[in-house]
Amino acid sequence: MKKSILFIINPISGGKDKKHFPSVAERYLDKDKFTPRFVFTARSGHAYELALKAVEEGTDFIIAVGGDGTVNEIASAVQGSRSAMGIIPCGSGNGLALSLNIPLNHRKAIERVNLLRASPIDTGILNGSYFFNMAGIGFDAHISHKFSNMTSRGFLGYVKTAFSEIVKYKSGSYRIEVDGKNYDRTAFMISIANSPQYGNNAFISPTALLNDGILDVCIVKPFPLALFPAVVLRMFTKTSQYSKYLEIIKGRNIRIVSYDHTRIHLDGEPGEAGKEISISVKPSSLSVLY
Repeated sequence: MKKSILFIINPISGGKDKKHFPSVAERYLDKDKFTPRFVFTARSGHAYELALKAVEEGTDFIIAVGGDGTVNEIASAVQGSRSAMGIIPCGSGNGLALSLNIPLNHRKAIERVNLLRASPIDTGILNGSYFFNMAGIGFDAHISHKFSNMTSRGFLGYVKTAFSEIVKYKSGSYRIEVDGKNYDRTAFMISIANSPQYGNNAFISPTALLNDGILDVCIVKPFPLALFPAVVLRMFTKTSQYSKYLEIIKGRNIRIVSYDHTRIHLDGEPGEAGKEISISVKPSSLSVLY
């Protein structure tokens, strides 16, 4: 019996035109296995609404065709249900897709969907909102806010924004509680990693696993500005964990009190959280094709 599959397409993610994506998918999707449908999003939050309706209708597979924000919206609707999610990566970072080794090429990504190979991954929860790849407070959250207002996006735009903002950014003071143990830290940023990387193969916590029921609290300590390129290089060489400027604490229940910064990001999407953040993990709650 054929499986129902819905492709939810963000037409503007990654600055790439996707009006022809349905014809590409029709060409390479295994029609003996699937009965496909295609829908384009029209606004922020629309992908979540469409995915939630598809879950309620009992759709077997719901595919995110977009970037990390689109993936987050759809995964937030699919997690905890009997539906499974797939990803056709089309964003600036594609963090979760790369962590799952999903090809960036559309044809190859669709061929992965044809394999019907799924695995459960964990869901992170921050003050009631979900994340699946990475959440954070501090510099990366600051950049996500700046980046969201840019008309020209993409990896190079992100890098340019980071370099222009770092010279004026001030580290913050935090009280961090992980599984009942307290830490007082001054931090440039704190990333909560469900996967090893932010995206673009920039690894903040190379030992993080998507399905271990644990989150990695990655505390990046203040460092001399001249060492910023070296800090970034460590991420791209999977050696971040060896830096004296990075501390990683693994845990399941996390509480962060910020004395300076209230901006956060969830899978790269900006938000506000107030002074106190509560974070937990929901193990093996989302089935993902890979």
